[in-house]
Parts: sequence; structure tokens; C-alpha cells
Amino acid sequence: MSAPDASEAARPGSEDTSASDEGSDGAAKDSKDSRSSKESKEAEGSEGSEGAEEREQPQTAWSARRDLIDHSPRTMQFGGSAGFGGSAVAGNQHGVSGGQVAGDVIMGSKTEIHQWSIPGLSAPSATASASGEVPRNTLDRLAASLAVAADATVEALLTRLRRDRVLVLSGARFTGRHTAALMLLHRLGAAPVHTLDRDTNPSTLADRFTVPDATAETAADRSAPGGAPAHPRGYVLADLATRRDRPLREHHLLAARDRLTAQDAYLVVTVGPTAVLEDVPVVHWQPPDTADVLAAHLRTRVDTEATAAKLLELPDVTEFLSRSHQLREVANFAQLLGRYTAGEVTESAVAQFSLISLENQVQEWFEEDEASVHLRDKAFLVALAAFDDGPYALTAELSDLLYRFLQQTQNPASVPEVPVFGTHIGKRLQLARAERYEDDEHTEWGPVTQQKARFTDDRASLVLLREVWTGHPSARPALIDWLRRLADDGRPLVRTRAASTVAVLARTDLPSAMALVIEPWATSNRFRHRLVAVNALTLAHLIDTPNIPRILDEWSKGEDRRLRWVAVRAYALIGAERPEQALAALRTAARGLYGSNGHNGNAAAQDAFDREMAGELREAVALLLLSEAGDHVLAELRRHLHDDRAVHDLTVGGFVSACRHTQDDERYGHPLVLGWYARSATEGSAAAQGIPFLWRAALGDPNETRHALDVLREWVLVADRSTATEWALAALLPALVTTPAEYQRLDHLLRTMPGEDGAQPPAVAARLVTTLPVR
Repeated sequence: MSAPDASEAARPGSEDTSASDEGSDGAAKDSKDSRSSKESKEAEGSEGSEGAEEREQPQTAWSARRDLIDHSPRTMQFGGSAGFGGSAVAGNQHGVSGGQVAGDVIMGSKTEIHQWSIPGLSAPSATASASGEVPRNTLDRLAASLAVAADATVEALLTRLRRDRVLVLSGARFTGRHTAALMLLHRLGAAPVHTLDRDTNPSTLADRFTVPDATAETAADRSAPGGAPAHPRGYVLADLATRRDRPLREHHLLAARDRLTAQDAYLVVTVGPTAVLEDVPVVHWQPPDTADVLAAHLRTRVDTEATAAKLLELPDVTEFLSRSHQLREVANFAQLLGRYTAGEVTESAVAQFSLISLENQVQEWFEEDEASVHLRDKAFLVALAAFDDGPYALTAELSDLLYRFLQQTQNPASVPEVPVFGTHIGKRLQLARAERYEDDEHTEWGPVTQQKARFTDDRASLVLLREVWTGHPSARPALIDWLRRLADDGRPLVRTRAASTVAVLARTDLPSAMALVIEPWATSNRFRHRLVAVNALTLAHLIDTPNIPRILDEWSKGEDRRLRWVAVRAYALIGAERPEQALAALRTAARGLYGSNGHNGNAAAQDAFDREMAGELREAVALLLLSEAGDHVLAELRRHLHDDRAVHDLTVGGFVSACRHTQDDERYGHPLVLGWYARSATEGSAAAQGIPFLWRAALGDPNETRHALDVLREWVLVADRSTATEWALAALLPALVTTPAEYQRLDHLLRTMPGEDGAQPPAVAARLVTTLPVR
């Protein structure tokens, strides 16, 4: 593959000169790490070496499209299904559609809504350390709003707390564990209830329950009016801070229990899933159903049950409840609905609340300090956004790679270190509000069952990538280096997700994504990099990124042959939605190819890159023919067939390429174009004339006759195994004979062709020859 001239460094659409080989001070901190590393990475290691480039096997457009369909994320479902073709071929969509919803999520909420914090319902901050008494009215509100947990569960917890005086509740953040602690103490009739400092040393926990003599209360002091028995005292230690050198041990709780018994008091300790505990009995807190919690909250905020029921039936409320929101978000949503009922906020605010809650969660993840969310966990969140719905092991592997790049950015003088063990999958996914499950993953060897991971909210990956790219620009150098390493990976899934990640970045900030990532890939001499650029542009267009067709139009007319190659590949994937423009660009590219170097279509005069480009043009036409716009493309090809030699060769070559493809890419699968013809003949559509017209053109072209006959031979071998294919071919063959020469050509093929591996001629050939009209 020949390198282009140095003049090609000036590329269309590159507003930032850091995209060129000369470098720039415009990208500041990014310039050395992000832009110039392209050349060094191509020169280093086995993946980037010249020898690796020579060994790299270019992937056909058809196969690359298959990988894009198989591995694109769930928010960018390219192609509709694993089948191929649109209404013209197989009933499944191949083109680009449905990008508006994803695009709206990426661009974020349009309405400003403040999150309200309900006393007693919000988990304490990681830095909160104050102790104090919980107001009585807060406890009363909890009793009314959170009477939704299963009675059996609550009673079991109450029984244990009464017996042991101490209860340790473990659960993820924002699952209502703090609220549950307060609710349990309220159910026991504890008054007052005090919160304790989360930084309390476990070894001194018992000392917190010694009441000084000067302020000591007698049982009579705490007696209810009328001489009723005294209320027990309650304590809550929320989110106890533990470390490996300061764990919570069983004897700490036993000592506290003795003090609590003496005071007639109860203690509930809440801890996260990563707390360091030694021989401590723990109850794992499972939050109640969000719909029940919301209903309970609404009953305290609206006048009647009927009003609450109507609110719960609103489509925006149903959508909110389907998104696995945290209980703190449910409580805030209930408050918003109360204001909506009172006419204080609009319906738009209700509709936007779910997305805004998600945005706030993502911002929390990346604004938290290292003590709360470690840099390695943040790297995992980014990797999960890129590989959402993908294999967990792969996500974890590549998140550690990103972690190393982030460490280099954060402290260039240090040596990046990644712990080999110690990360619990469940805890990691709990932090990310994600889930693990088993499902099949597409591979080149067929489906393989794998452990996968995905966010519980399918919008999270889009929001997270936007937040990292636009909200934390200091992370860009590490993220760019990581994406470039992914583009070099030998696994199609990894390269596809690199492309889909960059597509989200482009939707957020197109100029930066183009200059820092897409253009370096598009102008690489390596096939693999250019293919990732194609997929990034395709998926960016899928999610409604503006100006992608304009970029392709400019690149297809430019001097840089690598950019023209990328444009042609991308036209094959997105051209179905604008077939006339796509075909016009392909015709222009074909004419330019014929005119370059004065070879006028002579293959011997073409260099390797030109020959590859000619093949890419034919494959692009083939993919457009087999898209949902196939009827339109066929009509355009037929209309322009005789424009000039370049267009003629492009048309017949692309048509023959399309004829090679079979259903599900099976060796003896039903030929897609033949199936298209059979349906169009039954329906009486224009393709019933267009397909035979192009077949006759291909068979009569000296440059394509041999290739066309090879395809027909393959069709006959398939027909020998499939009655449906035999009937369709029997219907097509008569339409291919309009002259004696055409009759002789097909008659000779059917009478002389051997069977598989030189075996006897297939019996179907003798039957098919009888369908030819004698001329």
C-alpha cells in the first residue's frame, strides 16, 4: 500500500493543525501525548511495526459490516438484526436509523431542575462527620413514607435488633440503608435518636454510649406523659469508615452491646459493600420496590388516593420507574410530582427528571475524591461505558489499561501500577449501578456464552462518555491513547467499541473528535485504523451527529487517497438513506480512479492502493444494492450504466459482487439477489426487469464475463441442494437470454460445468438447461 504525498497532510475538516504531522501548540497538553503519538505507535511494537502492516489482512466491506452489526452497542443498533438487506432483500434493515433518541441523551437535558434533598432520606455525605439528634418530625415522615418494606422482613430485623441491641446493615450507597436504620429505630419507639460520627474508631465505639454525669438522664426524665415507660434511646452510625488497619471487629460490637443494654438503647450501623469487617454478623439490606416507595411518598404529598393513583399512571412516571432509580431519586421525584400537582412545575420538568437524575449520578462519580471513588473505579466506569453489554472480563482487562494511562497523566513521574487481585466483581458493578448476566457473544467461530456486564440504565454509557469528554478535559490525553490502543486490538469487538465510543465523543464535540482521533485514524497507512474511522463516522451519523455526509463528500473529492478510501467505505454503510448522493460520489470516485496516473482503467497501470480502491468501490455498490434502498439503487445503476467506461465497470462489478452474497453468509445459503428477483417477479416490481438487465450487462462485458459465470456456477451448486433456489434460478435464466450469443454462453455453462470438487455435473444443471429459450 503506497504512502500518499506529503501534500496530503492538509486535510479537509481539520481545523486544528495538531491533526497534521507538523504538530501544534493549539492542543496544549494533548499535543505530544495525543497527536504525535500516532507516528510513534505505528512504528513501535508488533502491532504498529512495518512488518505487522504487511501481515495485516484487509477485511472485506461485507465482513466488516457484519462485525459492526454484531458488536455495536445496544444504544446504536446498526442494521436492525444479524440478517442483511432491507425491504428489497431479506426484510431486515441494514441502513442507519433511530439515532434521535440516543442523540438527545448524549446532548443532555434541556431543562434546569434542582435536586431536592429530603431530610432523613438522603444518605450522609462521605465527608459528613457531625453528630446530632434526628428531628422527631423527620422520623414521623419516614414512618409515613417508607411503610413499604415487607412486614416479614421488617419484623425479622426488629426481632434481631431487640435481642442484640446492635444491628449492622450492609448495602450499596443510595439503597435506603440509612433510612431503613432510622425506620427500625422509630418502629422500636426510640426517642431521641442520635447520629454518630462516621469517623468513629471502631475500637472506641463503646465509649460513645457513656453518658456524662452532668447530663445523664434518668428513666423518669425520659418517661412519657402519664408515667408511661421510658422510651429507649436510639443511635445511628451511618457509613462507618473502616480501613484494613482499623476494621470493625466482633468484640467492638459486644462491648457496645453491654453499654447499650445498660442505657436501654439500640444502635444500627450501616456499612458499604467494601467495609472491612472481622467476624461481624451482617444483614444485607435489600431496598423495597421503587414503585411502592413512590406510592408511599405520594400519599403523604397529595390530598387523595385518587390523585396519587393518577400520578402513578402518567407515562413519564411509568418511564421513571422502569429505569431502576435509587430511593433518594424516588423520594425527590415524589416531591417534584407534588409540586407538579400544585401547578408549580411543568410536565416537561417531570419528563426530564429521570435523565437529570442520571446526569447527577454520573457527575458524582467523577467529582468524588479518591477516598470515595478510586481512580481505578473511575477507569472501570469509562470502560463499562465503552463496552456496555459486553463481556465483563474484557471490560475489566481494558479498564486496567485505561487506569495505567490515567496514572501517567495524573503523575507522569510515577510508574503505573495495577493491583493483580483484590477487586470484587459484585462490588464493582454495585458502584456502577450495573448488572452481570450470561448471554451469547458473536465471534468468528460462532456464538460463545460469556459473563457480561451492563448498566441497569441503558442511557448511562452515553451520559458518562459525554461527561468525561466535556466535563473533564484533563482526562483527554489518557482517553485518546486508550482509544488508539483499542483501535490496534486484534478483536473485532474491541475495535468496534473504540469506534462507537468516538462516535459519542463526536456527537458531543465534533471538531475535537475529528482532529484528535478520527482524522489520525482516517489518514493512517494501516487498514485497521482506517476501518475504525469508517465505523466511528458511521455510528456518529447513526446517533444524529451533524455534518457527517458533508465530511464524506469532501473527503471523497480530496487528494488524500486514504481519506477517499474511508469515504467510500462509509458511503457503503450510510448511503442507503441518500442513495442518489452516495452513488454520485461513488461514480465521481471511480472516474477519478480511471483518470489517475493516466491508466484509464488498465489494471496493470494501477498501484496496489488503486486496485484496492477499485475493489472498495465495487463492494460499496454491492452493499447499497443489498440495502433497504435496493430498488432505488438498482434503478440508478441501470440509468447510469452507459455514462462512461468507469461508471460501467463500477456498476457491473458492484452488481456481480452483490450476487456473491448468500443468506446468513452460509456457503450454500440462498443467494440474496436471486431471492430479491424471485420476490420482485411475483410482485411485478421494477427489479424483475432491472436484475436481468444488469446480469446481461455483466455476462456480456469481457472484463466481467468470467466472474459472472463463476457466480452463476455457484448458484447452480446451491440449487442442487435447495428446491427454492432451483425454482428461482429457473425463473431467472430465461430472462437472461435475448440473443443467440447469450443462449450459447449459458447453454455451454450448464452442459459443461463440473460438480463439487470435480465430481459429476449436478443433476440440476440438466433440468435448468431446459429452461433456456432457444435463439
